[in-house]
Amino acid sequence: MSLTIRKIEKDDYNEVEVLTREAFWNIYRPGCSEHLVLHNLHKNNKSIEDLELVVECEGKIVGHIIYSKGNIDKSKDETFITFGPVSVHPKFQRKEIGSKLIRISMQKAVRLGYSAVFITGDENYYKRFGFESASKYGIHLEGVPVEDEAPFFMVKTLKEDALKDIEGNFIFDECYNVNDEDVDEFDKNFEFKNKEVREGQLK
Repeated sequence: MSLTIRKIEKDDYNEVEVLTREAFWNIYRPGCSEHLVLHNLHKNNKSIEDLELVVECEGKIVGHIIYSKGNIDKSKDETFITFGPVSVHPKFQRKEIGSKLIRISMQKAVRLGYSAVFITGDENYYKRFGFESASKYGIHLEGVPVEDEAPFFMVKTLKEDALKDIEGNFIFDECYNVNDEDVDEFDKNFEFKNKEVREGQLK
């Protein structure tokens, strides 16, 4: 299996939306919303283009990662970023494609001068990349009470002392905030797929 990793092009946008929908469908909820988040990031020019990568196999895109900027409400630092969604076609999962996208893009983020990456996700998976609880640094997820540690909210520093003397709430770009009504309307642009309630979905 020959894979090529490259920067995304605008002509790829529709294909990666379909890919993202396939990758997340019925995983965390009946249906999914990640493809609309991706669409909104592109539509509003919130993607960090130099960090948005795709993986190709025989001319077909089978993996994708997108980055955007975030901010901490008590800091003026503009070098804090986040990634997601990270999408791998179901037929190509468990082949380390997602891991390669994460590692290569974060290496590039270091070269570009970004200081820290914040994400939400499975702490057992992301700790392999050096992510740790953001609350360790006095940084919390917007909307979550400070006294409630959110282990799924994590950070990886890309520079030494990147978070020294910084604390507050991390705020993701508003493109990540989508509602069910908008998702249902957006889904009309795609091939019909059955929404299923499955064990392990988020409640």
